[in-house]
Amino acid sequence: MSTYQTEEEQVEAIKKWWKENGKSVIGGIVLGLVVVGGGKGWLEYQRVQAENASASFEGFSQAAYNGDLEAAEQRGKILLDEYKGSAYAMFTALELAQLQYQSGNKDKARVQLQWVLDNAKQEAISQLAKIRLARLMLDMQAYDEAFDLTANPAEDAYQGEFLSIQGEVKLARGDREAARTAFSRALEKGVSNPSLIRMKLMELGG
Repeated sequence: MSTYQTEEEQVEAIKKWWKENGKSVIGGIVLGLVVVGGGKGWLEYQRVQAENASASFEGFSQAAYNGDLEAAEQRGKILLDEYKGSAYAMFTALELAQLQYQSGNKDKARVQLQWVLDNAKQEAISQLAKIRLARLMLDMQAYDEAFDLTANPAEDAYQGEFLSIQGEVKLARGDREAARTAFSRALEKGVSNPSLIRMKLMELGG
């Protein structure tokens, strides 16, 4: 399954942006809160929280890089519990889902991706989680769930990915004509793996 390959560059781009801009974003939010509510104590609290979340995420990332699933799950749980609203928590859940899928635990991966959908404040991360969850449902042959997740793709950079998943669902259901149409539209909108979609179209005679 290409779930954790086709969007990997998008995840890295988001993480890179956050690494470069996260502190300034947090700083701006904190400054705004201080201006509105006042209090240096609150400012200091927010700064410490941001630093702690960053340090926790570094520890989690190291465990994930080393392939230590148990340690990654333990550190990831702390991040998700204590820094639920942060971008670090979202990245943690996405990476945990990847590790759990690779270890063969698709149900746990599903829970992590659903958690991102339920808690993500950034639209790009939410859309990415929806794509991965839909592909996971496709892999688990839960075709209704996969199709529902991609039924109304927004007019954005991810539309082609949603359409490609719709094509996969229709192909799995035996509707080759509808699958060919969906794959063609996916190519028009843009996908992260166009060669794969072209190959599927060739197999379908389109």
